[in-house]
Amino acid sequence: MADYLNLYSSFFLLLLFSSCNAISLQNCSTESPYSGFQSDFSMLQHQLRGVFTIIDGCSFKVSEFDMIDGSDVVWWGSRGPDLSNLTLGFQLSDQRLNQTYKNSSFVVSLKNHTWDQIGVVSVWDPPTASDFGLIVIRNPINGSDSILPVPSPGNSDGSRRKRTYKQPTMFDNCRSLSPEFRVRWTLNSENDSIDIGLEAAIDSRYYMAFGWAVPGLSSSLMLHADVAVTGFTEDGMPFADDYFITKYSECLLNKDGIVQGVCPDTMYEGSDNAELVNNTRLVYGHRRDGISFVRYTRSLMSADQKYDVPVNRTSNMTVIWALGLIRPPDTLHPYYLPQNHGGPRLVTYGHLSLNVSEEVNDCFGPLEAKDMEDQDLTFADVKTPLAVTVGPASHYPNPPNPSKVFYINKKEAPVLRVERGVPVKFLIQAGHDVALYITSDPIGGNATSRNGSETVYAGGPEAEGVPSSPKELVWLPDRNTPDQVYYQSLYEQKMGWKVQVVDGGLSDMYNNSIILDDQQVTLFWTLLDGSNSISIAVRGEKKSRYLAIAFGSGMVNSFAYVGWVDNSGKGRVSTYWIDGRDALSLHPTPENLTDVRCKLENGIITFEFVRPLAPSCSGRLECKNIIDPMAPLRVVWAMGAQWSEDHLSERNMHSATSSRPVRVLLMRGSAEAEEDLRPVLAVHGFMMFVAWGILLPGGILAARYLKHLKGDGWYQIHVYLQYSGLAIILLGILFAAAELRGFFISSVHVKFGVIAIILAYMQPVNAFLRPKKLVNGDEISSRRVLWEYSHVIVGRSAVVAGMGALISGMKHLGERYVGENVHGLNWALIAWFFVGALMVVYLEYRETQRRGRESLGNGNWVLGNSEDDDSVDLLPSNRTYTQRESHPSDRMEVQLEPINR
Repeated sequence: MADYLNLYSSFFLLLLFSSCNAISLQNCSTESPYSGFQSDFSMLQHQLRGVFTIIDGCSFKVSEFDMIDGSDVVWWGSRGPDLSNLTLGFQLSDQRLNQTYKNSSFVVSLKNHTWDQIGVVSVWDPPTASDFGLIVIRNPINGSDSILPVPSPGNSDGSRRKRTYKQPTMFDNCRSLSPEFRVRWTLNSENDSIDIGLEAAIDSRYYMAFGWAVPGLSSSLMLHADVAVTGFTEDGMPFADDYFITKYSECLLNKDGIVQGVCPDTMYEGSDNAELVNNTRLVYGHRRDGISFVRYTRSLMSADQKYDVPVNRTSNMTVIWALGLIRPPDTLHPYYLPQNHGGPRLVTYGHLSLNVSEEVNDCFGPLEAKDMEDQDLTFADVKTPLAVTVGPASHYPNPPNPSKVFYINKKEAPVLRVERGVPVKFLIQAGHDVALYITSDPIGGNATSRNGSETVYAGGPEAEGVPSSPKELVWLPDRNTPDQVYYQSLYEQKMGWKVQVVDGGLSDMYNNSIILDDQQVTLFWTLLDGSNSISIAVRGEKKSRYLAIAFGSGMVNSFAYVGWVDNSGKGRVSTYWIDGRDALSLHPTPENLTDVRCKLENGIITFEFVRPLAPSCSGRLECKNIIDPMAPLRVVWAMGAQWSEDHLSERNMHSATSSRPVRVLLMRGSAEAEEDLRPVLAVHGFMMFVAWGILLPGGILAARYLKHLKGDGWYQIHVYLQYSGLAIILLGILFAAAELRGFFISSVHVKFGVIAIILAYMQPVNAFLRPKKLVNGDEISSRRVLWEYSHVIVGRSAVVAGMGALISGMKHLGERYVGENVHGLNWALIAWFFVGALMVVYLEYRETQRRGRESLGNGNWVLGNSEDDDSVDLLPSNRTYTQRESHPSDRMEVQLEPINR
C-alpha cells in the first residue's frame, strides 16, 4: 500500500510541475528578439561542449551537451563575462548539473528572469566561483549592449542552426581512435582545407600524432607517411608541426649528412623553405582537466608534393596515429622529437580507413583523465622560503580570474603542498597593493566584504612587500588545519589557488634536506646511527618521467641512482656506473639498496632508498662507491622523458641536468655549490710553491753545500733566498685571507701552514739572537753550539712543515675542485719532490767526496777549519777570512760542527 502511495505522490508532483511549466511557457513570447539565437559553449573546465539555442522569451535548448560531473553546479546568468560581473551574477534555473552529460539534449526554463537582464549564460559552481563554460549573448564591456550579433529569426525548436561564432573545440565530426584518443574534423569546402582537432587523456609531456599514409600501402604504413605532430611546450604553449617519416627512429643526421627518422618537413628542406613544406597551421590548443587538445588546419591538396600526401575528400584513405613521449628541443636538436610510441596497438598507435566527407560521430561523452588536476605542484620545505610574486594569468586553473595572479617560485598559481607541523616561510614581494593570506575561502578577496564567512590561518593586511624589501610570513599548519585551504589576495578575488595540507612527509622523515643546483631537485638524507648506513630521498620539482642523481663532479665517472616508473605503473630505482656520455657507457651495478620506494605523482618523481656508507664487498666496481660522512659529497642530477631497464639508447638522454655539482656536507646538514678555482687562491698556491718548494730549500742547500767556495757568496745566496721566501709567504697569506674573508684554522692544510710559518719566522729572530763570532784560538761556547743546532733544526723543520702544507693544500684543492688539472698538479708536485731528493743525494755524495779528498791531502783529522766553518756569523756581510796558520806548539785546533751535517 505504501508503494502505491509513493507512486501516486510522485505522479502528482510530476503532473503539478508539468502544469506549472506549461503555464509558464504560455506566458513566454515566441516573438522575442532573442528567439533563434544560437552559439557554441566555450570550454573552460570539465570538458564542457554543446550548442545553445534560445527558444523563446523564457527558455533555451541545450544540445550535443558534454560535461564531466561537478558538485552544486547550476545555470548562471550575468551582465558580462568578466570576473566581477560573473561573481555578481544570479541563478537562472532550479536545474542542478551534478552529473556527467554525454551528448545530451534538453530544454531549460528561466526562473524569474528575462533575456533583457542576461548578457551571459554560464555553467557555474557558486561555492568556488568556477565557470565551466559560457555563452555570450550581449557584452556590455565592449561598449555595446546589443546581441552579438543580432540573430536572424529562427524556428522555435532551434532546428535552424545559425551560430554567432564557432568555438575552436566544436567540430562537425568525431572519431574515437582509442579509449584515450580522439580525432575531430570539419571539412572546409570553400577553401579546400580541413580543420582537425586532436584530444587525448595524456600527460602534458606526450605528443599526439595524426596523418595520412601513402595510398596503396598494405604494410609499414608509417613509412613515408605525412603526419602532424602536436603537443605542448614546457611553458604550456601548444604546437603543431608537419612531419615526414623516413625511418622508424628518432630524427637524426647521419654521417653522410642525410636526415632520417621522424623529422619535421623543414629538416629535409632547410629552414629557408619552411613556408613551402610546412602544411600544418596551428589554430588553437589548451590543457584542461588533464586532457590535451590541439586544433590545426591543413590543405587537402598541398603545394608540397614531396613530403605531403594529398587528401581525397571523397575517398577512403588510410590514416595513422600515435601517442608517446616527446623530447624537448636542446642545443643539438632545436625541434621536438617524438619518441617511440611503444605500448599495445590500438592503445598507443594504430591505423584505420577514413573518408573525411562522411558524417561520423562515435565520441560518446567527454574524455575523462584519471587525474584532472593539471596544475604545477610546489612542495613547501622548512629550509627553503617560497617566493611570492605576481604575473600574467596564462594557465590559471579556476576561471574566471583577474589578469594577474600569484606566482610561487616562478610557477603560476601552483597547488601548494604543506605538511602539518612543518613551518612554511613565504617571502612576499608581490607589491604593496597585494596582501597574501591563507584562508578557507576558495575565492579570497576578504569574504566578509561580500557578507561571507571564512577562517584566516595566516597573513593579512601586513603581509605585503616588494622585491627590494620582501615581507616574511611564517605559517605553521597544525592538526586542526583542514586538508585543503587556499592562498589568496586579501584585496582581490581569485589570485591564488589550493593548499593541500598533509600529514608529515619527507621533511619530517629525514633530518636534513637541501635543494640541488638550479632549484629543480631536492635531496633529503639521514645518517643512521649504529648501522653505518644513510637513508636518502630525492624529489623532483618539475615534471619528468625519470629522475637521477649521481655522486661525482658530473654524470661521467660517477655512481648514479635513477628513479623511474615503468609502463605497468611500478616504481623502480636502478643503479649505474657511468664512464661516458652515451647509452653504452651506463653499466648497471647491483648495489645493496634497501627500503626502496619510487612514485610518480602529478608528474613529479620521488624515490627513496637506504644504502651502507661503505659497501661490504670487494673486487667489484660498486665496492668503490664509498660515502665518507666527514668529507663533502658532490651531487649532480638529471631528468628526462623516458627510461627503461634494458636497451638504453639516446632516447633516454636527459632533457635537463644540473649546471654544476653541489658539495653536500652530510654531518653539518648543509651544502654549497661547486665553484671554479678562484684566481686569487691559485696565486696563493703558486706563491707558496715558490717559497716552500724553491726559495727556502734553495737557501738551505746554499748554506749546506757552497761553503767550500771562496768568499761569502754562499752566505749572500742563503740570506737573500730566505728573506725572499719569507716575503712571498707573507704575501700569500694576505691573498688567501682577503679572498676567504678571514683566517680559519680548521683544515689540515691550514694547520700545517701555521706551523711552517711560525718556524720560518723564528729564523730571523734566531739569527738576531746568535752569540758573537769566535776569536781565533777561543773554544766554542755552549751557547754557540746550542744556537747552531737550533738554527739548523728549526730551519729544516720549517721546510718539512712547508712541504706538508703544500701536499695537504693539493689534497684540499682536489677535494674542493675535482678535475684533471688537479691530478696533474699532484703528479707535478710529486715529480718536483723526487727531483729535489735526487739533487740532495747527489750533492751530499759530492760533499762527502770533497771532504775525503781534503782529509787525505792535509794528513790531519780536523773537525773544522776556517774555510768550512759553521760557526761564523750568518747575517753580517763584512765577514773576513784568514788562512790557516801553523803553530809552533803543533796544537790541534778543534771546531765543532753540528753532528747531523
